Amino acid sequence: MDKKLHTALVQTTLYWEDPARNRAHFAKKIDQISMDVDLIVFPEMFTTGFTMAPYNMDSSEGERTLEWMRSKSREKNVAMMGSISFHEHGSYANRLFFVQPNGKVSWYDKRHTFTLAGEDQVYVSGKKKVLIEYKGFNICPMICYDLRFPVWARNTINYDVIVYVANWPEPRILAWDTLLRARAIENMAYCVGVNRIGEDESGHRYCGHSGIYDTLGAEVAFSDKEEIVYATLSKQHIMETRKKLRFLDDRDTFNLLL
Repeated sequence: MDKKLHTALVQTTLYWEDPARNRAHFAKKIDQISMDVDLIVFPEMFTTGFTMAPYNMDSSEGERTLEWMRSKSREKNVAMMGSISFHEHGSYANRLFFVQPNGKVSWYDKRHTFTLAGEDQVYVSGKKKVLIEYKGFNICPMICYDLRFPVWARNTINYDVIVYVANWPEPRILAWDTLLRARAIENMAYCVGVNRIGEDESGHRYCGHSGIYDTLGAEVAFSDKEEIVYATLSKQHIMETRKKLRFLDDRDTFNLLL
């Protein structure tokens, strides 16, 4: 029987450095979801925008958002994922949480902090890839700038779906579109990208282009406006394509020295 993963990508504006307002905003978005879904995906730093000043907010806001995600996941019986500014042990991380209805929480810290914006001076860099099993799918979470680094994304851990959450600005949106499709093709996996829209306090504009591409790079879903984007992923599609086109059997083997 073909396993399905029904997804909802929340493409929306964000309120600058205002976690409480953003949590209320996303609660309304969740209530607007009109289909039965298994997974809801939010953009990068969905409670603050891409801020380089996390100390402007109470350091406990990350824990508050994580508890909010737990509560909403239980209430709606759906998994949720998105990254936030998270304070721990005296430092900040751009941390993606994957929260399941049963209370299980997985997390991934952004490996490639965006040096052009000084993110490397504010947030610690992650050191490990993560594989999350959910509803029969192996999911690999990534964050924004990670998209530019194919070696980090290389499918050496046999994931079915790679997910990028982002605040990717409009002037470089062609790179976003191109690289999402490339990550799908080269890794023979679904590639999901969730971006924000609107303008932030730094004057950067975002045009969305959230989308999903299948194992051959075909577009499954795409949007350039504020809306919830729905798509269903098929395990059978992954298995049949990999069986017919055994490209992953010829992939290079290597170890990353971190």
